[in-house]
Parts: sequence; C-alpha cells; structure tokens
Amino acid sequence: MRAHGTVFKYGDNIDTDVIIPARYLATQDPRELASHCMEDIDASFVGRVQPGDIMVGGFNFGCGSSREHAPIAIRAAGVSCVIAKTFARIFYRNAINIGLAILECEAASDGIRDGDEVSVDFDSGVITNLTRGETYQAEPFPPFIRDMIDKGGLMASIKR
Repeated sequence: MRAHGTVFKYGDNIDTDVIIPARYLATQDPRELASHCMEDIDASFVGRVQPGDIMVGGFNFGCGSSREHAPIAIRAAGVSCVIAKTFARIFYRNAINIGLAILECEAASDGIRDGDEVSVDFDSGVITNLTRGETYQAEPFPPFIRDMIDKGGLMASIKR
C-alpha cells in the first residue's frame, strides 16, 4: 500500500473544528463535508487538493471534539494520508475506523514543507520527500490495521 501526492502543511494543535467547522455538522454526506474541509484555516485548500495528496501536521493533530466528521472530511477531500508528530487519541482511532491512513513521524513533520511531493510506503513506514531527496522512518501499520485501511475502514472490513 502506497500514497503519493503534494503536501498541505499545517501546524500544531489543528483541532476538529478547524478541520470541519461545527456549522457544517448537520450533514453526514462525505462530499458536503469535504467541500468545507480546512476552510477556516486555509480557504484555498478545497480548490487545490487533488486525489492522493498528503496532509502534514505538527503535535496533537485532530484534538478537540471526538466527531468522526473530521477524518471523513479529510478523506473525502481526496487526502490519502495524514502525517503528524502526534495525533489526538480519538482522532487517531476515528481515522483508522473510516479508512484514513495516518502516520506519526516527528522527523517527517519537521522536514516536509508545504507543496513538497511526498511518497509513503505503508508496508515499511518509509516516507520519501521527493522534492528534497530525504527519507524518514515511521512505524509501519500492523497487518490488521493495514488490512482495515485497505478495505476502507472498520465497518467495510467487517462487511467483507
């Protein structure tokens, strides 16, 4: 399993209200949520993101309320992977549950810049910054989590 795309980089403590503002929580439609993803911190995100792109954050990515809307909005916007120094615990679990690949790697978060082209090998945990010619090592997913993400999340995995 691999991801490859352009990076959208954000800082520390990106909370779920920044990822998907609370005023849009009346819907469960992933496309509608995606259309408002990151709009309060990066109004141009939705117009620029392409399928496969990668989001990079700092410490405590996904903090705040425990809603699943946040990882759903990111995934539905086309982001293939989120890399951060650390994730809020509930966001981490929600991301895996809906099939959004996430990796913790402080070195990658520090070294990768907005707009860089990055490739991720989920089997090995190797993150390659193609723009800067650098590699970083994250902890690879255990096989059962990799399988769950490959199948689209927890419920899709159970159904199969």
